[in-house]
Amino acid sequence: MKPDNYPTDPAHLWRHFYNITQIPRPSRQEAAVREYVIEQAVDAGCEHRLDQEGNIVVAVPASIGREQQSTVIIQNHLDMVTVKTSDKDHDFFRDPLSLQVIDGWLSADRTTLGADNGVGCAAALALMTDPDISHPPLQLLFTVDEETGLGGALNLDPQLLSGELMLNLDTEDWRELYIGCAGGAGWEFTRDFAHSEPAGDQQMWQLTLRGLAGGHSGIQIHEQLGNAIKLLAEFLAQQQGVCLGTMDAGIAHNVIPREGQVSFAMPPGREDDLRESLAAAHQRWLGYLPAADAALEISLELTQPMPVLSQEHSLTVLDLLAAFPHGALAYNLEQPAELVDLSINLAIARLQNGELFLEASYRFFNERQSLPLQQSIAALARAFSLSMTPVVGYPGWQPDFASPLLASARELFEQMFGEPPAVKAIHAGLECGILKGKRPALDILSFGPTIRGAHSPTERLKIDTVAPFWQYLTALLQKT
Repeated sequence: MKPDNYPTDPAHLWRHFYNITQIPRPSRQEAAVREYVIEQAVDAGCEHRLDQEGNIVVAVPASIGREQQSTVIIQNHLDMVTVKTSDKDHDFFRDPLSLQVIDGWLSADRTTLGADNGVGCAAALALMTDPDISHPPLQLLFTVDEETGLGGALNLDPQLLSGELMLNLDTEDWRELYIGCAGGAGWEFTRDFAHSEPAGDQQMWQLTLRGLAGGHSGIQIHEQLGNAIKLLAEFLAQQQGVCLGTMDAGIAHNVIPREGQVSFAMPPGREDDLRESLAAAHQRWLGYLPAADAALEISLELTQPMPVLSQEHSLTVLDLLAAFPHGALAYNLEQPAELVDLSINLAIARLQNGELFLEASYRFFNERQSLPLQQSIAALARAFSLSMTPVVGYPGWQPDFASPLLASARELFEQMFGEPPAVKAIHAGLECGILKGKRPALDILSFGPTIRGAHSPTERLKIDTVAPFWQYLTALLQKT
């Protein structure tokens, strides 16, 4: 249901955004939202084309008198990250999002909002359906499978595109223009351990950690947010006699893990010490974690016996998690407080029936700078006898400060808003680098309204940044 105070201006953008939030669209499940785009295109009399990957391009004819101008590509992705709190009953494959407006921010009830990148998709559709907008010929490019590794862009048929200017609407800080982004890649790790029923006198416990902020593993990696995997492993490594049963923490390679569960066996008579140690760890963590993690909760309860690893193998797993790097590793020398150059996210840890699975991803601006990290991870995998599988990476988008599009956009921004925009690169994986690799002549610029908490249940869109974002987008197209 639409909130009574749901925003209405600009009307076309907000209408499309609401409709998009009512359509489930996890990565690789974009058929329904793609059909919505097609319906809008058909109603507007615009042609559309699809490639084999499921990417779609809608050709929007120029406004009268602008038919001979150069085509501009407007680029967004259709899928969204699907994260919810553990107490929220929501099926991302079937259920519409439940929206709410609180203190000037639009969010969803205990789930991701999908403003990343739904608000950009809505803006693109509004350019097509709002007859009052003057623009050159447009190609509205909607890619799929961005959030799980930019698969749509990597496999895009470049023959779908003909424009040489591109506006990507997938960044999250209004008043900032982006001209570069990080590249990235990752790994999956596996190892099988022997497991058996716990000793007859051992007690089986389940430790649950929740309430961390989590968030985007690129643009928030420098915020030192708590990683549920690291905290759980830290606590258990300090306990004597732990035999691990199961572990389940993390949800996706590009999300900082915000909650997790571990089951483990221990000798009897340790409950008081265990709970006292857990309370001390809780206070210790709250003493240095950022304010965003203040809702951290931990619980400990007895559970049913299950097969467990030996103490030796359990310590091996905990040592591995302790040794595995996580966080910002290098900062840009020119903007040391603002731009991370190299980072890694320990994203997923699963242990089930003796089978260990880990996933981690890393981001970089200069891939050569990541080589020592790659070597250290390979060495770690060898030391802990892990099978290691690389995850297909994607290129960065190198900044071009001489871009004619940037020069025009900066001048227009200052004219409209009375101050120059910040020009930046972002420590996140946009599709711009991939698309420029497919069409090297592309001149690209990225911008968007303000979004906070992307990739987490606290994701929210700052409503009063949407109207100026739209005004700027349409003015730029009028000028281009």
